[in-house]
Amino acid sequence: MLEPRGAHQPIIIYRPILPSDLEVLEEIHVALFPIRYERDFFLSVVQGHGIVSWAAVDVSRLDGDHDKLVGFVTTRLMSAKESEISDLLRYNASRQDLMLVYILTLGVMENYRNHGIATSLVCEVIKYASSITNCRAVYLHVISYNLPAIHFYEKMSFACVRRLQKFYYINGQHYDSYLFVYYVNGGHSLCSPL
Repeated sequence: MLEPRGAHQPIIIYRPILPSDLEVLEEIHVALFPIRYERDFFLSVVQGHGIVSWAAVDVSRLDGDHDKLVGFVTTRLMSAKESEISDLLRYNASRQDLMLVYILTLGVMENYRNHGIATSLVCEVIKYASSITNCRAVYLHVISYNLPAIHFYEKMSFACVRRLQKFYYINGQHYDSYLFVYYVNGGHSLCSPL
């Protein structure tokens, strides 16, 4: 049973997502996202196969012998030249090694929202991207109707650089997506802000 918001002050720590988080991670994704992810995605997350992740866990609430997973972010490191934002980046074309961090999923359980958890998770991603000297940006997609997520990323200083028509196909219906970018390590857009 969930306690009412504010009834308990969580003690949140951040760590990598572990194999023991697999079932809870899948449950939270089903509860938060309209897109269904394959089991292989979750296995890649918990085993760290090509995916770097952070978990937000409430150590004041033990679920059995484990801390309680209440939020997460999953990311993938990818080549800038093979990304869908390569045309937006100003960089020397001779640099073949430039990288980007793509945020795959970010979620916080509803009764743990407004505690700064999502902000802390995104800050972990930005810190990680900034630590990779040849990384130039963090980027992600947001479905067009998710206004709280859009406002959140704007507040986190991500720039909305593009609207992608019919990007998502969910339950027989197309939805647009916004593409957001946060530049790091001197990365910047070809377009100057007006």
